[in-house]
Amino acid sequence: MAHHADAKRALDERGYTGSLIRGDNPLKLFEKPVRDRIIESYYWKEQCFGLNAATLLDRALELTFIGGTYGVAQRPTPFLCLAFKLLQLTPDKEIILFYLRQEEFKYLRALAAFYIRLAWEKDAEVYETLEPYLADARKLKRMTREGWALTHVDEFVDDLLVKSRVCATTLPKLNPRLFLEDEDKLEPRVSALGEELEESDEDDEGSDGEVEEMEAIVEEHAIGNGHGNGHVVSDDGASDEVMDGD
Repeated sequence: MAHHADAKRALDERGYTGSLIRGDNPLKLFEKPVRDRIIESYYWKEQCFGLNAATLLDRALELTFIGGTYGVAQRPTPFLCLAFKLLQLTPDKEIILFYLRQEEFKYLRALAAFYIRLAWEKDAEVYETLEPYLADARKLKRMTREGWALTHVDEFVDDLLVKSRVCATTLPKLNPRLFLEDEDKLEPRVSALGEELEESDEDDEGSDGEVEEMEAIVEEHAIGNGHGNGHVVSDDGASDEVMDGD
């Protein structure tokens, strides 16, 4: 009950004195119905009690899927509960980056990416931090309202950067990348496939050159045999005119 009261108190505008994100209580980044379901959930009461940034790591390593709410009752997933707890703790950026960079634990990485998209306020920093993980193609299990689905780390990160709602949560506004490039706040992004595309273009150019060379040889051969005048040379040296329709 103490943990339940603590969460309620954190949402009480009259007594809140903690960290602010975008000038407001971080927990309010989740809609009230979702907040209420999280606070009333078994996972929140039993598994999130007394967690700090270090002990939350242990819980995050146990995650086996991502998601927002599921089922008819729209129960919150452990993933969503831990994201809510992170918003309550508002850890230092170094801690979140430590979570994000753990190569072995893909669900921990997804949790950190979700938190960064929610809590970090500088758009350019969000892009610069998350875009490298668009190259992570590992599979993720995702729980939706309809049931299980399969996604990948890069797809999840892309959703965070381009969609307005992910995991039952309306994300804060994020300026488009091209806008930030025009404002000189971001360098143009270099695709991870850039080198492969360049090599493909070079191969195509080489193929075009070979085709042109072959065509020239064929044309030269045809001129040599047919004198270039629309006639073909017979075996006895006489030329017969090529007649249309024969």
